[in-house]
Amino acid sequence: SEVSDCTEQDWSLVTTVGQRPRTISSNSGYRASLRQPLPSLCPPLRHRRHRRSHRHHHREYNLVKPSTVGSYDGHKMQPVRIELRELKSYKVKKHGQNLILMQNDGTSHNAFYFQYGNADCFVNAIRAYVHTRRSARDRNLFIVLEEKNELQSLNHSFAELNLFPENPTDVVWKFMSNLKHRPYETTMETFSKLTDVFLYKPPEQRPEDEVADLLNRSLSSGEMLTGDGEEDYQIVPSLPPRPTITRGHPLTMEQWTHALDPTTGMVVDVDGIKDIIFKGGVTPCLRHVVWKYLLGYYPWYSTTQEQQELRKQKVEEYFRMKLQWRSMSMAQEERFSDYRDRKSLIEKDVNRTDRNHPFFEGENNANLGLLYDILMTYVMYNFDLGYVQGMSDLLSPILILLSNEVDAFWCFVGLMDRVFRNFDMDQAGMKKQLSQLHSLLAAAEPELAVYLDQNDSGNMFFCFRWLLVLFKREFSHDEILRLWETIFTDRPCPNFHLLLCVAILDCEKDILIENKYQFNEILKHINDLSMKIDLDEVICRAESIYIQLAATPDLPTTVKRILGLVVHSPNSGSSDDEDDLANDIDDCETVHIADATTDFT
Repeated sequence: SEVSDCTEQDWSLVTTVGQRPRTISSNSGYRASLRQPLPSLCPPLRHRRHRRSHRHHHREYNLVKPSTVGSYDGHKMQPVRIELRELKSYKVKKHGQNLILMQNDGTSHNAFYFQYGNADCFVNAIRAYVHTRRSARDRNLFIVLEEKNELQSLNHSFAELNLFPENPTDVVWKFMSNLKHRPYETTMETFSKLTDVFLYKPPEQRPEDEVADLLNRSLSSGEMLTGDGEEDYQIVPSLPPRPTITRGHPLTMEQWTHALDPTTGMVVDVDGIKDIIFKGGVTPCLRHVVWKYLLGYYPWYSTTQEQQELRKQKVEEYFRMKLQWRSMSMAQEERFSDYRDRKSLIEKDVNRTDRNHPFFEGENNANLGLLYDILMTYVMYNFDLGYVQGMSDLLSPILILLSNEVDAFWCFVGLMDRVFRNFDMDQAGMKKQLSQLHSLLAAAEPELAVYLDQNDSGNMFFCFRWLLVLFKREFSHDEILRLWETIFTDRPCPNFHLLLCVAILDCEKDILIENKYQFNEILKHINDLSMKIDLDEVICRAESIYIQLAATPDLPTTVKRILGLVVHSPNSGSSDDEDDLANDIDDCETVHIADATTDFT
């Protein structure tokens, strides 16, 4: 049967491509239908991707009257249907014009935008079939109170993550048993080997049987990761209020020129330049110059002449290393299994890295060859590390920006010097960062930290992809350039990327807690945030959290170390102080190659 609130006129949705004049519409009349046994709603609204309005290049859906459909010949009408039994909550924003629906499994529907009215009629139609209450934490969030089956089968939960082909019961129960008895170790052992799944989504998604094989081998392995000995809980003092932070303007050509010595070309105000970049980024036309400093290719205090000599040396060194692998014979490769395996992995990843970006799209694209050559040469540069999945994601934005093989390689080297611990085979570097992230979250948002602990998510693994490739999969190409140059300044501390994680989780706190999301639901919800995060808001919130924590008296020493706030007395020579200093150095996951020449091993 079909229930209709209004019968004055019907509404439909058609897809459009490109720019077109707006179609005048109203939400005074519409049809909200409920079909059994699976309820659904067909709203009169414009449906768009959950992105800010300036992303004009995305496909849109716009509401039109049936009489106007003829003007869009060739486009099939696409109704929007919502399964009410899967609805967990919904959020109304922007004066009631923006509506986001969240499901039981943690995923969110794309945003619905009511162009010439608000969502009142649509929300009333929802309330006719489900009971809701307003969240006490967020007045814009409404929780569905209709009785639901909280104990969904594990098979269904893991099938939603596409981790198994068919009948995965035995493997699932083994995983959950291990998770119950040693949650941190099991999670890290299992999912650190699924990096490929999290990084490479459709259209290059891995076959389900291959994913299942990865998980099966992980669950049956005897590897054990141990904790770092930190206390699980610490008493956190009351926090001062967070200040309001706003973004500044990007570094301009005039500011950059003014910061250079007119005679030598040396940067004379390094701190001032970094401060400007942290607050507002870099003007796009300057990035190809400034990034060479940020990534340590050019020392900040080098002259123009020294840079010319340095680049000449770097060009020669690069092509010497490139010749090493290009001149390797097939017979040599057959006796060099490590090299052969890394080469095969690079070939596979290059063909699925940012293929939707104009720089890499199309068959037989020469830029894919550059990406391949740089990664292969890096294997020769650092054979101990070699190549690990995810590195192509880090190289891609640099190569697109610089469009030069040699320059991109050495800037990539600088980036890898910062994040190489992310790619440890035993995941020790990632484990340490996830532990530090939990400590920061416990200090800034203790309620959320406790909630995650109580729901088998205190391992913070759902942030694994964020840290592994520095949010590369969470933002657009232009946004990732703005984010990375902010991180590269090491302002206000080298671990600012961890504060960015805290800021994102802070934004999602109410949704996670009010919806009572558990392990796999949290994982799905966080992954579903990709391309939906407000970058400027997150950067400002992360800086605000840092200022708040830095101003907190009696902040736990562990948190101070992570934030770089521990100050040691120069007259102290005790072994305890030396141990603390060693821990401080170890806590800093960033190697400052631009300011020092120390080789960290």
